[in-house]
Amino acid sequence: MHHNFAGHQTLEMDKNLVSDFHASATKTDLSKTSSTTWFNTKYNDCMKLYADVDTVAKHFASHRSWFYQCAHPMKVEPLGENGYDLSIGKFGSFGYQIEARVGLELVPPDSAGIYKIRDIPVPNYTPPGYQINFQSEMKLLELPTEQFFSHKEIQNLGLPPVITGAKWDLDLTVGVKFPQFIQKMSPSLIQKTGDKLLLKVVQQVSRCLSNKTQIDFHTTHNLPFPKHKN
Repeated sequence: MHHNFAGHQTLEMDKNLVSDFHASATKTDLSKTSSTTWFNTKYNDCMKLYADVDTVAKHFASHRSWFYQCAHPMKVEPLGENGYDLSIGKFGSFGYQIEARVGLELVPPDSAGIYKIRDIPVPNYTPPGYQINFQSEMKLLELPTEQFFSHKEIQNLGLPPVITGAKWDLDLTVGVKFPQFIQKMSPSLIQKTGDKLLLKVVQQVSRCLSNKTQIDFHTTHNLPFPKHKN
């Protein structure tokens, strides 16, 4: 069940973000570019799922059944046993943009229960003018529901006795080879703008993906999902 990207509706869930990062689509010659500018962001979040750890772990293990629709509007293709080729969209500033595409592998949990996501090469594809280093770790934590809800709320909403928190941390680094007209600008301005852009993209994509994953999980398992407490 694959989904196609609809032109510039890359991150259609946030029109303001798209307009903020709108840039010229003119092709740029990078042959004279000699250096790479690096941008980094660290991000963490916790996704709550109203079920026990075993149920959540089994659902995550069958990611082929839900990842495609939850990643929409990103274009997704399978890559190996646990990998995906993701076309994230076009982003840029200062009249220059790149079309972000990355291969990611959802590594099964190790003996300590740590899930990892790492970047992997996309066959027959060389990123035009950029590099991505994506390293993420996730841990499933089972917590008592009464830590978040009163006994009356638990009864009225039909909640289970435990909640699973999928706590994850991301370290993302992106290197961009800018054309000469960008390199002539203030390095500090380029750095500040790029880091800010990278963080906003990560926040938006992660929130959208997490929300869709939560909805799909609770719908699939016919479980209550009290959004107002999430």
